[in-house]
Amino acid sequence: MLLYEKIESIEMWNQWASLVSYAAITFGLGILAYFWIRLMLARGYKAKYDFRNLHEIRLLFYTSVFLISGIAIYLTTLSSEPTVVWFIVSLFVAIMMSILAISVIHNLLNFYYPTFLEKKLQHLRYKPRISPKSGKPMKLLSEEEEDVHLDEGMQAEENIFSVDYDVWVDEESGYTQIEKYAGHLHAIECPECTYQTLKVVKEELLESPTETEPGQLLKYQNCTYCGHKVKKAFKVAPLSKISETSDQVTVVVS
Repeated sequence: MLLYEKIESIEMWNQWASLVSYAAITFGLGILAYFWIRLMLARGYKAKYDFRNLHEIRLLFYTSVFLISGIAIYLTTLSSEPTVVWFIVSLFVAIMMSILAISVIHNLLNFYYPTFLEKKLQHLRYKPRISPKSGKPMKLLSEEEEDVHLDEGMQAEENIFSVDYDVWVDEESGYTQIEKYAGHLHAIECPECTYQTLKVVKEELLESPTETEPGQLLKYQNCTYCGHKVKKAFKVAPLSKISETSDQVTVVVS
């Protein structure tokens, strides 16, 4: 009688587990669909850049967790003649394989995928903008050319590398679009482990720039994977005077 009750309980588990697995897989696919729909609906390359930068890795990880969990739960229901031994073994294997698969996905997304993502982000950042005034491609100004379009606060942000501004100009109409990006948001390649996991954790201004003389900034970088630490000194450009710019200016920030 006790064995019969156990087998009956396992059959009930199979019924509920099938429903839970379908729900988990559907939810995982729903997260993936949400990501692509939001990406397609994002207006402009800057909006697509910000969405991918802020959410892509996190949403792909959530998708993986639900899909792996759903598949693992479903695999425990495949026996045509469920027994207590089969149930215990299949449940244990499903849990272990899920943990292993999720760990692998987590490492891939955090240590390998950022390099691939960075290429996609750079493509979005530097893809030519179209002027809403003339409908023609705009020109991306160089670091030297863009200063005339940035106020003192913006230039100060760029000088300490906390923010980077891209200035796009329509040479026909004079329309100007300024886009704001985090100066050290993304990890760079670690010289020790070669993974894209070296991040700036602290900045120290050693010498302040003047109107004519450059300053010096010290960056402290730590690798989130191997723990390697790097200190690098950078020159800070001299402060320059800002001249008047066109009234047709759009500032795009994240």
